[in-house]
Amino acid sequence: RFHGEGYQEGYAEGSHAGVIEGRRYGSLHGAKIGSEIGSYLGFALTWQCLLQKCTDEKNSKKIRALDSLIGMIQKFPYEDPTYDKLQEDLEKIRGKFKQVCSMLNIQSDFRIGTERSSLTF
Repeated sequence: RFHGEGYQEGYAEGSHAGVIEGRRYGSLHGAKIGSEIGSYLGFALTWQCLLQKCTDEKNSKKIRALDSLIGMIQKFPYEDPTYDKLQEDLEKIRGKFKQVCSMLNIQSDFRIGTERSSLTF
């Protein structure tokens, strides 16, 4: 009987601690992803505005790539933490961002650390 009661108490306390730890972990990593995606969106919108004035063929390819990146970011499911393709879509956005940076001849380096987060160009 004592073994069963001890097991139930331990299980309940472990479940409670796991929920708290999971919530903290999810908040931290959700904030990192949000910061990364937000930086990409700001970057893309800024370059889209800068390139709107130029209408040559070279810039139209860049604008199409920027439009594609913006579209991918807008379709990203921010509200659904159970989305099963979250990592896959995030990798696609990162790849498209790198492609756009390459087309614009910009060196990109996105780092998120515990001390600071930065986006350098």
